[in-house]
Amino acid sequence: MSDETFSLIGIYGGTFDPVHFGHLRVAEELIGILQLDEIRFVPAGNPRLRNEPIASQHHRKIMLYEAIRDNKKFFLDDRELRRSGESYSVESLRELKEEFKGKKVAFCFIIGIDAFLKLPNWHLWRELFGLSHLVIVNRPGHISFEHQACLPPKLQEACSDRWTDDVNALKHVSSGFVFTAVTTLLDISSTTIRAYIAAEKSARYLLPDNVLNYIGTHHVYTRENENR
Repeated sequence: MSDETFSLIGIYGGTFDPVHFGHLRVAEELIGILQLDEIRFVPAGNPRLRNEPIASQHHRKIMLYEAIRDNKKFFLDDRELRRSGESYSVESLRELKEEFKGKKVAFCFIIGIDAFLKLPNWHLWRELFGLSHLVIVNRPGHISFEHQACLPPKLQEACSDRWTDDVNALKHVSSGFVFTAVTTLLDISSTTIRAYIAAEKSARYLLPDNVLNYIGTHHVYTRENENR
């Protein structure tokens, strides 16, 4: 490790279809655990390995803005919504690296354990280690792994010398570490919220009231208005 000290910025991608308290609580806790200067929420435009989002890009962007606007350390980064074609995390991290060139900043790419275990399916996935640290967050219903033997072989090999449980280590190297974060796990899913709304059931207390109000006002996720 070098004697340099880097400020840490979290990069939190996802479809956020819609954003909910599970997303927000993880982000809030990671600010404290990792001593992040900020977290950038990066909604996916057209994710290659996931189904097309139900809500339009416009709706997802506004819902996310409404959810995070009162937190001074949360920022909306819509670069993937503005990009044509499929969304690749490696491209977003490349752009961010270039934008912060010359600044003492290291990026922490936040990823759920389910997505992490499928990382070898991602576009140019090995490049992620040269662009950021990876911060793995467990999710409800998934068994946490305690050692590398639980990983797929390609991932085990790629991560073998990258694990750390030292937050300070992340601040002294610009990229390359893999850190597992223990956070409060809220068993909330966007899929469940969409199903509740489509069935005219209450989704209150699963997501912020202003987001729920926006969904109701604009008829997002009602069957006749899906993806408009």
